[in-house]
Amino acid sequence: MAANIRRPERLQVMLDQDELAALDDWRFKRRMPTRAAAVRELLKRGLRADGFDVAKMGAKSSSFSVVEEKILRAPPPPRGNGTHLAKKA
Repeated sequence: MAANIRRPERLQVMLDQDELAALDDWRFKRRMPTRAAAVRELLKRGLRADGFDVAKMGAKSSSFSVVEEKILRAPPPPRGNGTHLAKKA
């Protein structure tokens, strides 16, 4: 890439630990210089991909994840002291 490219716009993206690990793994395997470069490359590839679905109206940001960890992760333990799990005599 040319050294004189200007990018005056900033985009903040919030990721959880699993998503950040996936991004970093992808980046390091391809020897990309920065996370920003990796994100730009992934955006470019995603925009070129066939079959891209447009987000439905009213879709929430939480519906879009980089990794499907929310499906793979075990549900959190119940809150409280666990008495609600005790068998009734």
